[in-house]
Amino acid sequence: MALKKLAGKKTEEKSGQKSQKRILFVCTGNTCRSVMAAALARQALAAKPLAGASVEIGSAGLAALPGDGASPGAITVMGEKGVDLRGHGAVLLTRRDVEQADLVLTMSAGHREALVRLAPQCAGKIHTVAQYAGRHGDVPDPFGRDDQVYRQVAALLETLVVAALRRLGEEWAAEKI
Repeated sequence: MALKKLAGKKTEEKSGQKSQKRILFVCTGNTCRSVMAAALARQALAAKPLAGASVEIGSAGLAALPGDGASPGAITVMGEKGVDLRGHGAVLLTRRDVEQADLVLTMSAGHREALVRLAPQCAGKIHTVAQYAGRHGDVPDPFGRDDQVYRQVAALLETLVVAALRRLGEEWAAEKI
């Protein structure tokens, strides 16, 4: 399970306590884009938590080989941002992962379409990260490319993740009204 593997202990929602929310980032192999997006989301939330919610971040891949490490480019580029991905192990996405998430953010429209086919009842919470952040297009796959391409993808992901978290915070705050 992608969320359980990467997350800490579950918390129960009680009056006066933060509610537990789950965000799942999805790509193909869970060695580049979704791993970087999840790490950037954790970093952004550590700097500026969402009010009223404890957020669990996970990542998974539609065609992941379980246990595969993060790609060398992802390790290098995220290391430059102060994030160590050397302990990452790829997670193969399951329907249950999608069902348990409050929000699923994919790297491409193709990933989104595959997830909607896998869990059609969850279609309303599955978005591309770009679309959810108010942008268009897919996040390019840097796999097998040089570190400069990984830097460009990481910069794009950072922009998209921050915008997505901002939107998410606004939506979750509106739910409490």
